[in-house]
Amino acid sequence: MLTIHLNNLRFHSFHGMHEEEKVLGNELELNITVLVKNEERIVSLKQTVNYVTLYEIIKQRMDKPTPLLETVAQDLADLICSYDDRITSVDINIKKLNPPIHNFHGQISVSYKKEL
Repeated sequence: MLTIHLNNLRFHSFHGMHEEEKVLGNELELNITVLVKNEERIVSLKQTVNYVTLYEIIKQRMDKPTPLLETVAQDLADLICSYDDRITSVDINIKKLNPPIHNFHGQISVSYKKEL
């Protein structure tokens, strides 16, 4: 089994339930782990999952405003899993770095794991 990690991906996106998030957006950080079946020594890109393509899938989905991060995480997992049939699982963590909560210090995050 091969594991591909996309760590600390930063996006300014317009996900959220609050009106200011829909207008101003928020900084989000994603960490995504993808498990890939591999039977042989990998010596060419076509023998693995291209992380550049994974990033493009993630970026396109992050550009679509959505009220709930849970929905974003599930959509990302579905999109990534459907990209290549060698993918056996996807683990996603999305952090909202500046949640619109008065006097709140910290971060909010959701995690979702999809196994095939």
